[in-house]
Parts: sequence; C-alpha cells; structure tokens
Amino acid sequence: MYEIENVDTIWMRHAIALAAHAEMIGEISVGAVLIQNGKLISYGWNSSIICHDPSAHAEIVALRTGGKVLGNYRLLGTTLYVTLEPCMMCIGAIIHARVYRLVCGAKNSKTEQRSWLKNTLRHPMNNHHVFLTTGVLEKECACQLNKFFKRQRKT
Repeated sequence: MYEIENVDTIWMRHAIALAAHAEMIGEISVGAVLIQNGKLISYGWNSSIICHDPSAHAEIVALRTGGKVLGNYRLLGTTLYVTLEPCMMCIGAIIHARVYRLVCGAKNSKTEQRSWLKNTLRHPMNNHHVFLTTGVLEKECACQLNKFFKRQRKT
C-alpha cells in the first residue's frame, strides 16, 4: 500500500532536490521554494560562496526572485519551504516580505529551540506574523546536511 504524500512533503522534496544541487556546485546544501496558490513562484539554493555574497542564502534567493515574479516585495499569501530552519537574517526578510507561512525541515543546531523561531516569527512587535510548520521531512533534511558537513571535514 502506498502512502499519499501531503502538499508540504511534496514541496519539501523539491527543496531537498535544490539543496542537492547547491552541494553539487560547492555550496552548503540548503534549498528553498516559494509557493502561492499551489503554484511554484520561485526557488533558491545557497549561493553565498559562488556569488561572494553573505546574504545569498536559499531563502533570500527565493524571496528576491519571488518579488520579481510577483512584481511586489510583499509576498502575500505565499508559503516558503526551506530544508533548514532560517537564520536571523532570513527570518527578518521573511517577516518583511510578509510571507504567510514558513515550512522548515531540519532544525538549526545553532538555535536548537524551535520556540525561539516561533516566538520571533509571531512576536508582538512585528508588523506581520508568519505561521510556522516544522519538522517536515526533518530526518531527510538533517541527513542531507550532516552528510554534506562530514564530506567537507574530510577534504
């Protein structure tokens, strides 16, 4: 018997494929996809190394392209799928872009507590609150990153 995948799992698998592409080109293996009304708007993978740009995280790349595609920096009604919980820079951009929902795969070992991420996205001082779903294909996303860093340490 086959298990029917839900929408979050399907889009996270797409983000995982983008993370694999990032690794193939020498980047840290993180991928992101931006969806609106069930359609792919944009996507990104980490590009900081090849672009010499500290802000070229997968999330930022997807948000930048999404803004161009939609013709607006406000990405209303969108969902952003990311293989790794975002850093503070990316969280700020996600809030500023008014992303409706953030879906994450692996935990960010530097923050360790998901309550921090949820509290930041829904903080009363923010002018926009983002809904959060965590742990989608968490094992696959974490395994992909762990393998990447193990290979990096060997070289």
